[in-house]
Amino acid sequence: MKNNTSYSKIIAGTMTWGNWGKKLSVGEGAKLIGHCLDQGITTFDHADIYGSYNNELFFGNAFISSNISRDKIQLISKCGIQMVCEERKNRVKHYNYSKDYIIWSVEQSLKNLKTDYLDMLLLHRPSPLMRPEEIGEAVQQLKKEGKILDFGVSNFTPSQISLLETTVEVQSNQLEFSLTATEAMNNGGWDDCIVHKRMAMAWSPLGSYYRDKNKRTKRIKKVLKQLKKKYQVNASQLLLAWIFTHPAGIYPVVGTTNPKRLTDAMNAMNIDLEKEDWFLLLAASMGEDVP
Repeated sequence: MKNNTSYSKIIAGTMTWGNWGKKLSVGEGAKLIGHCLDQGITTFDHADIYGSYNNELFFGNAFISSNISRDKIQLISKCGIQMVCEERKNRVKHYNYSKDYIIWSVEQSLKNLKTDYLDMLLLHRPSPLMRPEEIGEAVQQLKKEGKILDFGVSNFTPSQISLLETTVEVQSNQLEFSLTATEAMNNGGWDDCIVHKRMAMAWSPLGSYYRDKNKRTKRIKKVLKQLKKKYQVNASQLLLAWIFTHPAGIYPVVGTTNPKRLTDAMNAMNIDLEKEDWFLLLAASMGEDVP
């Protein structure tokens, strides 16, 4: 793997920690950070836009309150999306990957997170107007100044990554992936990570299993009911084990703030899912056996 940093196999997604979700207090946030570390979850995933540009500041205050040493955790953040909200007087949602903006955005994230560096910076979503030479210059400057250690992308296709790699090495890709969103397995996303030894991260790893009640989730639920008894684990753990089985070596970004679910997520790493059970779940998701 191309990264300069070791990341925990389960990554704590912070999007719902603040005012986009649970609205945790600083004290509650500090306690949850501590619980994550107790379980071996040391990597925290952010984006500048989370909480309408307020979540990183909340986390930074919680982290300071926790009295945990910076070298005990890894911080990932993203930039590029321009939201229409009170914090940004934009007329329309768009993307900005100019050199000056990327550098400014990282410096804002560092200030809010109360840190001197990001372990990894990701470009949040691809822009049709991105210029690889500008992005490359920004990343190289940020690395030279020690403000970021690793650089990657999120939601990028292999061809978009190839475009960037004309000027800068891309060390990771974070894609939507779950048993109910399997596209990264078929569109070259994970293949690209394997071939080029990029760190593969999955956002929304439980997919729509708990959110939707449709034919697909009913089929999956039926199979999970059998497998829960066989492996003596819960449904969420099996959904994560299904992801862990993929050869891309995927790191799930788990968005829960529930301490028990975070503990369960770490324990899912111990499930040795049999190959036929993996395909049973895939078939349930597809509604048919593989071709």
